[in-house]
Amino acid sequence: MQTNLADAYRNTPDGEVAERILRNCVHCGFCLATCPTYQILGNELDSPRGRIYLMKQVLEGATPTAKTQLHLDRCLTCRNCETTCPSGVEYGKLLDIGRHLVEEKVGRGAAATATRAALKTGLGTPLLFNAALKIGQSVRGLLPGSMKSRIPAAEAAGNWPAAHHPRRMLVLQGCVQPGLKPNINAATARVLDRIGISLIAASEAGCCGALAHHLNDAEDGLAAARRNIEAWLPHLDAGAEAIVMTASGCGVMVKDYGWLLRDDAAYAEKAARISAATRDISEILVCEAAALKSLAPHASPLTQKRIAYHPPCTLQHGQKLTGGVEALLTDAGFELTPVAEKHLCCGSAGTYSILQPEIANQLKARKLGNLQAGQPELIATANIGCLTHLQSGSNIPVRHWVELLDEVLAGL
Repeated sequence: MQTNLADAYRNTPDGEVAERILRNCVHCGFCLATCPTYQILGNELDSPRGRIYLMKQVLEGATPTAKTQLHLDRCLTCRNCETTCPSGVEYGKLLDIGRHLVEEKVGRGAAATATRAALKTGLGTPLLFNAALKIGQSVRGLLPGSMKSRIPAAEAAGNWPAAHHPRRMLVLQGCVQPGLKPNINAATARVLDRIGISLIAASEAGCCGALAHHLNDAEDGLAAARRNIEAWLPHLDAGAEAIVMTASGCGVMVKDYGWLLRDDAAYAEKAARISAATRDISEILVCEAAALKSLAPHASPLTQKRIAYHPPCTLQHGQKLTGGVEALLTDAGFELTPVAEKHLCCGSAGTYSILQPEIANQLKARKLGNLQAGQPELIATANIGCLTHLQSGSNIPVRHWVELLDEVLAGL
C-alpha cells in the first residue's frame, strides 16, 4: 500500500513500524471473510482492511474523529486477519499504534475514561477483584438469571503439590483466574507433578499487563511487564526451564514483551529472554506427550464424554498454536465433536464483552451454536475469558482442558 507519512510520524519508531506494515497490505480483502465484526456488522470500516485505511489516513495527517475511534474500538484484536493474510500484515501491531494516536487526538469523555480506569484497576488487582467476587458469590442465589449467569459459583482449587522435583517451571497466576477458577493452575501443577516437573509461582509477579495494554494505557502495561521480568529472571537464572501460561490471553502478551520493550535499553534483552522462555501449557505437554501416555495408556470412564473444544483467538491466531490441545485430549481418550467456524472469536476478548456487549453477545450466541451442534457433554477451552464468557450463555459446563486431563490422570 502506497504510504506518505505526515512529518509528525516520519522517522519515528512507531512511524517506521506503521509504514512497514502498511506497505505490506495489498488491499486483497481476504481478511474480510474471517473478521468477526465484519461478519456481524457488514461495514467495511469494521473490518481489518477498513481500519487499516482509517489508520493510514491518520498517519498521513488526517484528523481522526469519534467515529474513527469507534471503528478501532470495535476491533476484538482477535488477529484472525493475521492468520488469513497472504502478505503477512502485522495488523495487531498497527492497531496498537493507531489506537494510541487516535486516543491522543480524540480523547474520551469522563464516563468512558472512568469506566476504563475501573476495569483496569478492578480486574488487574487480584485483592480488589477477589473481594468483589466474594461479595457477588455470597448473594448469587438472590440475583435474577441474567446477573447470576455472570457470577460463577465459588470453586475449590484442590491440592497444589510441593516442589520436590529437580525439573522446575514457573507459572503466571494471573489476575482474575485464581479467583474465578482457582483449580486451573492447581490442576496444571498436578499434571506436571505426575511427569516429574514442579510448578512454582513467583510471588512478586502480577498482572501480565494485557488489560492495561488493550485499554490503551501503554505505560501501565509496560510497568507490569517490567515487574514480572524482574520477578521471573532470578528463577530462570536458578534453572527454571520455562514460564508456563494457562491463560492464552496472558501468554500472547508475555510472548510480546520482547517486542513491546525493544526500545528500552534497560529491559530489551531481559524482555526478549522472558518471551523466549514463555510457553503455553499445551506446548509443554505436547513435548511431554510420551510421559503422559505412559501414565494414561487406557481411557478412563471420564474420557467417554463427548467434548467440544473452543480454541481461543489468543492461542490460534496470537500464538499460532493449533492442534496441540486437540491432540492431547484425543490421546487421553476423549471424543471431540466437530465444531464449525473454529477460527471465529467468541466475543470475550478481554474487556470487550463489557465495553461492546451487543457485538460480544451476538458472537457468543454464534459460537455456542457451533459448539453445541455436536451435542457435547462438556465444552473445553484454554483461556479464562473465553471460559467465563461462554459459560454465561451455556447450560453445558465450560472448563479449561487441563482440568479434564488432570481428572483423567487422577482416576488411574
